[in-house]
Formats: sequence, structure tokens, C-alpha cells
Amino acid sequence: MEYAEYRAHDAVGLAALVAGGEVSAAELLEVAVARAEAVDGKLNAVVRPMHDLARERARTPLTGPFAGVPFLIKDLSQDYAGLPTGSGSRSLAHLPAERHSAVVERWLEAGLVIFGKTNTPEFGAKGITEPEVNGPTRNPWDLTRTPGGSSGGSAAAVAAGVVPMAGANDGGGSIRIPAACCGLFGLKPGRGLVPAGPATAEDLHGAATNGAVSRTVRDSAALLDVLTARPDPGGPYLAAGVGAGGEDVE
Repeated sequence: MEYAEYRAHDAVGLAALVAGGEVSAAELLEVAVARAEAVDGKLNAVVRPMHDLARERARTPLTGPFAGVPFLIKDLSQDYAGLPTGSGSRSLAHLPAERHSAVVERWLEAGLVIFGKTNTPEFGAKGITEPEVNGPTRNPWDLTRTPGGSSGGSAAAVAAGVVPMAGANDGGGSIRIPAACCGLFGLKPGRGLVPAGPATAEDLHGAATNGAVSRTVRDSAALLDVLTARPDPGGPYLAAGVGAGGEDVE
């Protein structure tokens, strides 16, 4: 697949191509990796490449609504087992996570191919993405400007066409600010809808939640369906409308 065709599709569209046998997960991954390598020297969006892990995964049978679609996760509250979650801090840069976060597990179950972790300000505490440990991320529309924060690395990667959507999270605007800065769609899910475990029952006393930034509303909607498909067994709430197994509650 040529990059222009890759860029013309959102994640739902790419998944349909994979499901229809028009392109393979491995082919999509190589297009995404090539794009990341072409632009990230200027953007500094991806701070932890996972290319070998992703290539191994792309060669295996994948199922789910996003099977074969390349994806990036944020280097904050989105643990990938065996790799550090640096959270934009030197203190955590080399401490590997013991297991996947619940959201990462659900993204993997959905068939996404995770090939990197994106930059974030230290502990997600700013509306710009300029951690001392990793350096600043730049806005692909104007390299003299910020992509916002704290999901600035994810937003820059999506706006630059590396991936059609990427993992993000939001306590006080960390999805919405970078979406606005980079011309993307950003939805902060409501409290209790998206699992925060297994490390915590909820983040920032319930004010923070995981989600994504994307180029299309349907991608964010479909990804939210993935994240809320079933209740969180370790969560403090059972969200209205979701029951055991994901059935609607009358």
C-alpha cells in the first residue's frame, strides 16, 4: 500500500481493507513505521518505538473490529507489559510495567497493532508537551507551535498521518486541548465508562479517563465501544447501560 492510500482511510476503513483481504496487517504496519520515521525527527511524537514487537504481532492471526490497524499508545497510564511507562519523568523512564493496563488489553483484543508510545509532559500535568526527559513535541501544522498536552505526542502523530487514531487520556483537557491544537476529534469519556485498572480503580479521583484522539468521529465512537464493551471488574462503578457481557441494561 502506498502512503497516500493509507492516509486516505480512517481506522475503520483500514480495518475493512484488512478484513476484505485487500491489505495485510504487516503491510499497514510498514507504511505507518515508514511515516513515523520520516516525520518524527521534526515532531518528536514517539518516544518509545516498539517496532519489533509490532512486527511479530502483525504476523499472527488478529481478530476484532480494528484487526491489523497500526496504533500508538500514550506513555502515561497506558502500561504495556515489560516496557516502562515513563510518564514524561526520568524517575520512571526505566521501570518496566508488570502487566498491561486494562485499556491496552482491550485495544489488543480489538486487533490493534501497537508499535510505539507517545510523548507526554511530566505526569501529564501541563497543556503543552515539553518534558525535560524526552524534549518537546512539535505541532505538524507549524513546527514553531505546540501540539498541546498532555496527549500532545499522540495528537501530533495523528495529525501528521502516522496513525489514524492514537491512545490519549484526559483529566483537565489532555485529550481536548491537543485535539483543538492539531485539528483532530477528541472526546473525553464520562466518569466510570472506561476501565482504569489494574493499577488503580480510577485515576485522579475519577477526573481522569482514557480515550483517544482521531481524525474521524466514527473512529472515536468505535474505539469507545471497544473500551466500554464490558464492565470493569476492578472499577468502583457499573456504568448505566452496560451490564455483564456488555448487554444493555433496561
